Amino acid sequence: MKIIFSALLCALISGVSFSQEKKDLKKDTLKRIQLDQVIVTGKLKTDPIHTIVSNKYDKNVVQPKNVADLFNSINGFSVIKRGNYAIDPSFRGSQYEQLNIQYDGGTKAMHACPNRMDPITTHIIPEEISKIEIIKGPYTVRYGATFGGVINMVSKKPNYLENGFHGKISSGFETNGNATVNMLQLQYIKEKYDVVGNFGYRNFGNYQDGSNIEIPASFLSTDYGLKMGYNFTDAERIQIQWRQSFGRDVLHAGLPMDTEYDNSSIASIDYKKSDLKGVFKSISAKGYYSFVDHLMTNTKRPTFMMMEASSAVEATTKGGKIELNWQPSKNIDIFSGVDAMLVHRDGDRNRVVKIMNGNTLPTPKEFNDKVWQDSYVNDFGVFTEAKWLFKENHLITAGIRYDRVVSDINDPEADFAALYNLRQRTENNISGTISLKKIISNTITLEAAFGRGVRSANMIERFINHFTINQDPYEYIGNPDLKAEVNNQFEIGFKAKNTSNNIKFAGSVFYSDLENFIVGIVDPSKTRKFMPTAQPVNPKVFRNLDSAYKTGFEASFEANFLENYFVTSEMAYVYAKNKDLNESLPLTPPLNARVIFGLKKPNYWANLQYNITSSQDEIAPSFGETRTEGYQTLDVRFGFTPFKNASLGVAAINVFDKTYRNHLNFSFNNQAGFENTPITEPGRNLTAFFQYSF
Repeated sequence: MKIIFSALLCALISGVSFSQEKKDLKKDTLKRIQLDQVIVTGKLKTDPIHTIVSNKYDKNVVQPKNVADLFNSINGFSVIKRGNYAIDPSFRGSQYEQLNIQYDGGTKAMHACPNRMDPITTHIIPEEISKIEIIKGPYTVRYGATFGGVINMVSKKPNYLENGFHGKISSGFETNGNATVNMLQLQYIKEKYDVVGNFGYRNFGNYQDGSNIEIPASFLSTDYGLKMGYNFTDAERIQIQWRQSFGRDVLHAGLPMDTEYDNSSIASIDYKKSDLKGVFKSISAKGYYSFVDHLMTNTKRPTFMMMEASSAVEATTKGGKIELNWQPSKNIDIFSGVDAMLVHRDGDRNRVVKIMNGNTLPTPKEFNDKVWQDSYVNDFGVFTEAKWLFKENHLITAGIRYDRVVSDINDPEADFAALYNLRQRTENNISGTISLKKIISNTITLEAAFGRGVRSANMIERFINHFTINQDPYEYIGNPDLKAEVNNQFEIGFKAKNTSNNIKFAGSVFYSDLENFIVGIVDPSKTRKFMPTAQPVNPKVFRNLDSAYKTGFEASFEANFLENYFVTSEMAYVYAKNKDLNESLPLTPPLNARVIFGLKKPNYWANLQYNITSSQDEIAPSFGETRTEGYQTLDVRFGFTPFKNASLGVAAINVFDKTYRNHLNFSFNNQAGFENTPITEPGRNLTAFFQYSF
C-alpha cells in the first residue's frame, strides 16, 4: 500500500515538458528534405502515441559512458549489466528482442555471442547519439515487429546552418578506472551534397566499487564512421552510411568468458522523395547490412587450468524497408509498406580438456561444440497505419501488420536433432494498434492506446544447445517449436502544464496481458551435457507460459523558478507476475525515482541529482534471482563555456562512495576471489568532458 500511495501521489504532482505538437502543425518544413531516420518529429499528424524523446547528450554531457548507460537518465529504463561493456537496456521489465532497438529509423545489428557480450549498444559510441526516441509499447506497426516498445537511437546529422567545413572534437576522463574517451568529427557541407566522418577511441580500466574492491570490467574500443548524402532536389535525397567498431580485451565480470575481439561492420543506404503528385505524398526506402565477428576465451579465468575454451561466432543481419505515405483526404495520413529483417548466425566452441572427473589426463582431449548450429530467422513484414485528424486536435491512429517468420537450422548437433523433428518452420503473426490523442487547449494532452505486439522466439530460445546463457548456472536447451509471445497492452497517459509554462507534469499507467510468454523451465527428464557431475544436473528447456502479466506507471514533474532555476522529479514502477510459477517475471526492476535540482545560465549550468532505488522483493527464484537491497546515491554535475564554441563539464558520480548492487546486474561468474553475488556498481567517480566545435 505504501508503494501504491506514493505512486498515486507522485502521479498527481509529476510531469515532463508539454508537447508543442499543436504549434508544430503550423511550422514550415525545412528547406532540405529530412530522411526517415527519426520517429518523433514534433508533428501531431505523424508522431506515434506515448513517446519519450531524450536529447540531453549533445549538450551538458559531462560523463563519458557506454550507449546503454544513457538509458539510465530516461524514466522507466534500467540496464542489465554483465560488466562495463556488455550492457543491455530494459524498459518496463522488457529486454533483449522484446524491445525493438534500432539506429536511425531502422538499421539493426544483432549480437553474435549467445551470452550477449556484444549487444547492439556496443556498436556505436554515445558521442555519436543526438537523441534517443522511445515508443513505450506496441503502438505502431511501421518500424518492424514490436513487442514491448521501440527504441530509436538517432545519430548526429550534418550541420545545415551554413555550407563549408565544420568539425567537433571531444575528450573525457574518469578517475575510477582511469577511463579515457576521445572523438573527432569532421564534415563538409555543400548545397548538393554533404560528407561527415568521425573517429572514436575508448579505453576503460577496471573500476573500484564503494568498498574499494576492484571489479574486472576493462575494455578497449575504437570506432570510425562515414556518412555521405546527396540532394537531387530540395525534395529528394539519398544517403549512404558506413561504420566499423573494434572491441578488444573486454573483461566480463558476470559471464564465464572474456572477449578477445569483437569486430562489427554496419552499412546502410536511405532514400526519400517527397512532394509527389496526387494523393501520394512521399516514398522512402532503407537498406542495411551488418556483420559481427566475435571471439571469446577463458584464458584469464580459473577454469583455464582444467579446460581451455575458445568460441568464434559470427552474426549477419540484413534488411530494409519501403514505405509510401499517401493522403486520400486532407485530414488522413496513411503509411503503407513492406520491411524485412534476416538474421543468420554460426560458430563453434573449441575445448581442450586437461582434467576430467578430478583426474589429470595424460593427453588432453579436444572437443568441438556447435554454438549456433548454422541457423537463421527471417522476418518479412507488411503494414498499413492510418492517422485521422477527425476533429481539431483529435487524432486517431490505427494500424495492422502481418509478419511471415521463416526459421531453420542447417547444421544441428546429433543430440539436438534427436529431440525435435527439425524442419524449416513458417509462422504467421498478426499485430495491430489503435489509439486516441487529444490536445485540450494549450495545457493538457490526453493519450489512450491499445496495442497487440507479437514476437517470435529469438535464435537463443529456438536453437541453443546445452549452454549457460543466463545468470543462473543451468544449461539451456532451445525449442524450435515455440509459439510467438503476445503482448496485449493498454495505456492511458497525460501531459500538462500551467499557462506560464513554469510547471509541467505528466504520467501514464499501463497493463500488459502476456500470452505464450517464453521462459526456461527445468526438465527433470534431461541431464547436463557439459561437466555432467556439476550442479544443477537437469537443464532448462525453453517453454511457453499460459498466463503472465505486467502493470505499472511512470510519472514526472518539473518546476522552473527564479528565472534560471528548476527542480524535476521522476518515478517509475513495474509489477510483473508469472501465474504459472507463482513468482515474478525475471529481470523486473524495482521502484526507482530521482530528484534533480539545478540552474541554467547561458554560459554555465549545474545540478544535483538524488537517485532512489527501492529493494526488490518480487523476484523469480527459478531464474536464480535473489532479493536485493535498496539504495540511494547522489551525483553532482557542473558545466560552463570557457570560450566560444567550447564546453567543459565536470561531475562527481556517487559522491558518498556508496557500495550497492542493481537488481538487474548479473552475478560474478568464474571469477577468482568473487562469490556468486550480483556485480557491485562503481564507487565515487570524478569525471571531466571537453567538447569544441568549429
